[in-house]
Amino acid sequence: MEEEQPEVQQPNKLMRFCKETMRVLRITKKPDQQEYKSLVKVTGLGIAVLGALGFIIFLLKQLLF
Repeated sequence: MEEEQPEVQQPNKLMRFCKETMRVLRITKKPDQQEYKSLVKVTGLGIAVLGALGFIIFLLKQLLF
C-alpha cells in the first residue's frame, strides 16, 4: 500500500497564496473610461435580462397556478 503524502504545511500555503496574489496585482491594470463604460453596459444588460426572465417566470406561475 502506498502511504499518503503529508499535507502541505500552512505557512507554505500562505506564502504561495501571497506570491500568486502579488503576481495577479502586478499584471492587472485599471480600465480606461471606454472599457469601464462598456463593462457597465454589459453588466446592466445582464441584470436587466435576468430580472425580466424572473418576472416572466413569476407571471407565468401566477397565471397557471
